[in-house]
Parts: sequence; C-alpha cells; structure tokens
Amino acid sequence: MIGFLGGAYLWVKAAHVIFVIFWMAGLFILPRYLVHHQEGLGDPAEAARWVEREGKLRRIILTPALIAVWGIGLVLAANLGLFGGGEGLGWLHAKLLLVLLLSGYHGWSVGYSKRLARGEATVANRTLRMLNEIPALGVTLIVILAVVRPF
Repeated sequence: MIGFLGGAYLWVKAAHVIFVIFWMAGLFILPRYLVHHQEGLGDPAEAARWVEREGKLRRIILTPALIAVWGIGLVLAANLGLFGGGEGLGWLHAKLLLVLLLSGYHGWSVGYSKRLARGEATVANRTLRMLNEIPALGVTLIVILAVVRPF
C-alpha cells in the first residue's frame, strides 16, 4: 500500500528493514557480551573491557537503531492506516506487540549491562545463555507476521 508516502514508500520501507537488521545485530550480540562479561567479573581488567565494548555497542548501534526502527515503523504503520482504523491489520497489531516486547528485552539487556558494570551479577550463567535466544524467536515471529500477514 502506497498511502500518504507515495513514491517514497519503498524507500522508507527499505530504511526500516535496514535499521531492523542493525537493531537485531545488536540484540544478538549484546546478550552474548553479557555472558562473557559476567564470566569475566573476577578479572577487573577484563570486566572493564566488556563495559567499554557494551557501551560502544549501545551508543553506536543499539540505541540509534531502536529509535530509527520505532520512528520509521510508526510512519509505515500510519501509512497503512493503523491510526485511522484501517481494516485487516491484525497482523500489524501482533507485530507491534512483539516489537514492544523486544524493546523491553532491549531495555532489560541494557540495564543488566549497567548492573554488570557495577559488579552486580544477579542472573545465573545458564539462564543468561538461554535469554540469548529471545531476539531470534521474536524476530522470527515478526518476520512471519510481516511477510505472511496471517490475520
């Protein structure tokens, strides 16, 4: 659907996909960083290197990509008629819910990174490794919803 974006629609959609890829790359790597950071807490020099790496990842990739994904995504949703009561957008509502949950996971990961920077490890290593899989599951469901549009 072209909507109010007109000829720019495909360019805006492409930008959205690009920033989703950047965000997912960050969400795939940050939890793995957290595992290594937590395992390295016994060595102050190693822990400091993880704090620096995580901070750069947040500042350079994760946070800017998250902002772009939400901003561009909301423009695309408006273009589809989400805020005007458009019909047949159940898939988009489900997608937005999953993106909101992934955003919450993003926030949790950033918060846990900051707790690790203070030396506060509160999640077991095995649990932390299992939490690594949340972004993969989330993005899989989101892509299915966006491409197949089952409802």
